[in-house]
Amino acid sequence: MVETLQNMNWIETIKPIALGIIYAIIIYIVGKIIIKFILNSIKKVIAKRNPDPSLTNFLVSVVSALLYVLLFLTIAYTIGIDVTSFVAILGAAGLAIGLALQGSLSNFAGGVLILLFKPFKVDDVIEAQGHLGVVESIDILYTKMHTFDNKDIVIPNGALANSDIINMSNKPTRRTEFNVGVAYGTDLKKTKQIMQDVFAKDERIHRDPEPVVFFTSFGDSSLDLVARVWTDAANLWPVYFDNMEALKEAFEANDIEIPFPQRDVNHFYPEGKKED
Repeated sequence: MVETLQNMNWIETIKPIALGIIYAIIIYIVGKIIIKFILNSIKKVIAKRNPDPSLTNFLVSVVSALLYVLLFLTIAYTIGIDVTSFVAILGAAGLAIGLALQGSLSNFAGGVLILLFKPFKVDDVIEAQGHLGVVESIDILYTKMHTFDNKDIVIPNGALANSDIINMSNKPTRRTEFNVGVAYGTDLKKTKQIMQDVFAKDERIHRDPEPVVFFTSFGDSSLDLVARVWTDAANLWPVYFDNMEALKEAFEANDIEIPFPQRDVNHFYPEGKKED
């Protein structure tokens, strides 16, 4: 009888532990299935935006680590372990790490935004943070670019994501302007026609929209005109430089004077002309 009671007490003692272990195993299995489903959903959502593969892998790793920590805490609580102290330690450690890595976390967040929303991509020509150049690589913390005079620039993503960015490669076509001044007394209609004739000879210049030439202002020493033409983005600078030279040659061939700044100085004397 005594032995039977002892056995019953032993069973009653181990029963909660056994049930806790069984619940923990069930929670672990179900938790893994849920985590796998969440991670696959995140991958599908991110894949729709076609971000950089490094961003996808990094975000999935971070979310996976957080979910498994949560699963571990849930299992520990189920089997009767006090997780309050552990959670407090994790919170304090997270706060300390966050304060220590404040700048890096800002760069990380900026890198995530850049890779996710793609305001620019590798090989784009951009102007940002006072620099103009070609994007060489986009990392999670920094963006690297090189300028047209062959200097390497490394820009923190935190600053880059919170500043104005001019992307010069995002559109297939670009407009360029030619600002010229001709001498007072010049026939503007003739000048505008000469400029149109120059543009008509360049097949790289688009006909739709067609080139336009406007008279813009009476300058100090010249009548100012502006011409606007459209071309493929890759041809922008060759079109500009070639046609600037062609305009000068056309003006010279047609006796169109390109003036230089000049002033008329008149002397007035109260008592007439000053004697030599």
